[in-house]
Amino acid sequence: MKLVHEILDEYHKARTKEARVNILRSNESWALKDIIRGTMDTSVEFNLPSGEPPYTPNRPESTPSNLLKKHKQFVYFVVGGPGDNMPKVRREKLFIELLESIDPGDAKLVISMIKKKKPVRQLTRPIVEEAFPGLLRD
Repeated sequence: MKLVHEILDEYHKARTKEARVNILRSNESWALKDIIRGTMDTSVEFNLPSGEPPYTPNRPESTPSNLLKKHKQFVYFVVGGPGDNMPKVRREKLFIELLESIDPGDAKLVISMIKKKKPVRQLTRPIVEEAFPGLLRD
C-alpha cells in the first residue's frame, strides 16, 4: 500500500478530473480521508499551537511506523476529542512523537492539515465529494 504523500504526488501529476477521482478511489484509506477531511472540512478544528512544531523528521528508510496506522491518533488533536482532557504539554508531545515516527513526506502532510493548507493545489471540493461522498461535513 502506498504512503499518503505518494498518493497525493500521483494525484498532482494526473491531468484530468476523472484520473484524479480514480486515484483517490483506488487508494482509499482512512489515513488519506482523514488528511483530506482535516484539511478541507471547516468544522474540524485542531487543538494545537499554530506554527511549525519542533520535531526532527525521521529518515524515510527508518520510520518505525506509518500514517496508515498512526492516523487514529488524530482524535487527540481535534477540538472536542479526548485530547481536550489532556494537559497541553502532553497533547503537543504526542503530536511531535507522531510526526517523528512517520515518513517525512507524510509528516509534512499532517502539518499542512493542522494549518488547513491544501497539500495539492488541484485538490478541490468537487473532486473530493465525487471520490468520497459524505466525507466533508461542513
